[in-house]
Amino acid sequence: MEPSFILFWGFAMTKDYIPFGTPDFTEAEIEAVTRVMRSGWVGMGKETIAFEKELSDYIGAHEVVTVNSCTSALFLALLIEGIGPGDEVIVPSLTWCATANAALYLGAKPVFCDVDSQSMCVTPKTVAEKLTSRTKAVIVVHYGGYAVDVDELRQTLPKHVAIIEDAAHAFGSYYNNKKCVGASGNLVCFSFYANKNLSTADGGAIALFDPCKAERLRSLRMSGMDSNAWSRYTKASTVFVASLTELGYKMNLTDLQAAIGRVQLRRLGEMANVRFEIAKRYKQRIDELRMDISFQSGVFDKSHARHLFVAMFDITKTGIKRDDLLLALRTRNIGASIHYRPLHSQPLYAGHGVPSLPITESLAESIMTLPISAKMTLTQVDYVVEQLAALLIKE
Repeated sequence: MEPSFILFWGFAMTKDYIPFGTPDFTEAEIEAVTRVMRSGWVGMGKETIAFEKELSDYIGAHEVVTVNSCTSALFLALLIEGIGPGDEVIVPSLTWCATANAALYLGAKPVFCDVDSQSMCVTPKTVAEKLTSRTKAVIVVHYGGYAVDVDELRQTLPKHVAIIEDAAHAFGSYYNNKKCVGASGNLVCFSFYANKNLSTADGGAIALFDPCKAERLRSLRMSGMDSNAWSRYTKASTVFVASLTELGYKMNLTDLQAAIGRVQLRRLGEMANVRFEIAKRYKQRIDELRMDISFQSGVFDKSHARHLFVAMFDITKTGIKRDDLLLALRTRNIGASIHYRPLHSQPLYAGHGVPSLPITESLAESIMTLPISAKMTLTQVDYVVEQLAALLIKE
C-alpha cells in the first residue's frame, strides 16, 4: 500500500518521514524542565552554573561559558581575540554562514579557503594558501564531527594568528582517539541547537583555559555586567549593579535550557552508540548491495561525532545528478539534505572576493547528508538504503 502524503515546506512527506537529524528527548529531559519551572527561577542561575561545570569536566577544559547560540560563541570568541575592522579571518567555504558572519559582525573580512577532499575540513596547506599580513585568526570547522588536528595547524601559523574552533558538529569528537574536542587550549565553540548531538533546543558554549578571558566572556554575554542575575538577587550583600565599563550583549543561556543539557550530557554515551550503530548499518547494507558511494573520512571511527552522515555520489558512476537524487529521496519520505552550498558562491560575500576553491566546488556537486540521529532505527536505515538502491542500481 502506498503511504499517504502531506505537504511540508513544499515537498511531499509521509507521516513516517525520516528527517536528516532530530533531537532525542526522553521523559528525563521533560522532568528536568518541569523541575526548573516549578522552582520559580527559569533564567540563568544555578542550573546553568552546574551545566558549565559538568561540560568542563566532560571536555577537559578549565572553563566553559555557555551562551545562547554557537553564532554568539563565535562572535564573542573573535571579539576577545581582538578581531576588528581591517583584519582578515580565514574560514572554510564549506560551512554554515555563521562561521563567516562572526567576522563580518566585527567589521573583519572572511577569507575563504579550500578543504581536504576526504575529511572535508581545512588543512595546514589550505590555510597557508590564504595567509597574509592582515590575517588575525583562523576558524577551524570540525565538519560533520571530524576532529581536525589543530595542534598540527598551530605549528604552521604565525604566533599572532589565533585559532578559533567551530565545533558546532563536534561535541563528543576526539583528536587521535584520546583528546576531546574542546581541550586544545584554543577558544572552542559548540552548538546545542535542536538537531545537534547534545541539544538544549538552542544554545551554545565556549570552552577555554584562560580564566581571565572566561571572566570577560561571562560579562560580555550579560550586557557587560560583572555579575549575573542569580548572584545579584540571591546574595544579601549585593545591592547595586556594578559599573558598566564595556559594551556587552544579551547572549546568555537559561536554566530551562541548561536542565535539558545536563540530562543530555548524562545520556551522551548511549546516544553516541546509537549513531555509531546507524553508521555501521549504512556501510554494511551499502557494501552488500555494492553501491558506488563513498563517505567522509573517519565517519566509521569512534573518534568521529557523526553529527552529519555525509555521502559522496559521482554522477559519472551513478548516472543521476545529486540534486535529482536528493529530491527523489524526499518524495520517498527521506529527509536527505546538503551541507552546504559553499559560502564563496553566496551573493552576501561577493564583495569579499570570490576565489576559486576547486575541492570545495567539486564536493558541493556530489555530497549529500543522509539521515542520522539517536532516534533513528536500523529499520529506517534499511529503508533509506533500499530507496537508494532503487534509484541507483540499474537492472
